[in-house]
Amino acid sequence: MKRLLQIEFQKLKHSRSARVLSIIYFALFTLIALFASIRFKFGGIDFQLADQGIFNFPYIWHFNTYFAAFLKIFLAIVIVSMMSNEYSNRTLKQNLIDGLSKKEFILSKFYTVVVFSLVSTLFIFIVSLILGIIFSDYDELSIIFSDLEYLLAYFIKLIGFFSFCMFLGIFVKKSAFALGFLFVWWIFENLLYGLIRWEIGNEEVARNITQFFPLESISNLVKQPISKLNVIQSTANQLNTDLQFDSNVYFYQILIVLVWIFIFVWGSYALLKRRDL
Repeated sequence: MKRLLQIEFQKLKHSRSARVLSIIYFALFTLIALFASIRFKFGGIDFQLADQGIFNFPYIWHFNTYFAAFLKIFLAIVIVSMMSNEYSNRTLKQNLIDGLSKKEFILSKFYTVVVFSLVSTLFIFIVSLILGIIFSDYDELSIIFSDLEYLLAYFIKLIGFFSFCMFLGIFVKKSAFALGFLFVWWIFENLLYGLIRWEIGNEEVARNITQFFPLESISNLVKQPISKLNVIQSTANQLNTDLQFDSNVYFYQILIVLVWIFIFVWGSYALLKRRDL
């Protein structure tokens, strides 16, 4: 494993785009977190987003992992480019000539996906912990370290999404087309959901079916946290509106994504094995 990772990071080390996109990913989340902690004063308006309770423990684990996931596209570009560059630069063929098996090649890419996901998760954990310690109204250890399942879900979510990108990178070969295919697949899943809902006439049944789709299952791991905000709950109570939304992390949802991860990795290997390089 160590040898395979060394090979991959040696390639990434010389990729300027990979470095730039990785820096943008981590910098953007940091800037967003700092923006939320800044107090703005305009005339008689004194506003700070952190005052809305978004950095309270344990809510911060849910809030930050949900919004950080929107930035994963930057690392996805790195993954897709990493795969397409193997074909354009002919490093794939050279690696195989040098003695690397096709199985080891796929594993090296998957290990890189896992490392990217782990580093990102640790980064979110550290930043969230610091923000929570500074702004949270709660400082009991039992509260601080509760709801950490959102970090696990975020970790699995990234591995699932990046594994899909890895598969598309091998399947399409060109990074631009792979990212385009990813977007088209997202549209396809949404259209299929709309069609199923229209045919059956039941939203819950449609969601129960589409929860097994790759992108939908990955998305379901960390659902929206907005309905938990105090201001939203207060408004709903004043309007006598029920805003109950199940945003818990369930084992079966993690299991669905783990199955897709296996399919993507196995599919990548199967494609590579059948192709004449």
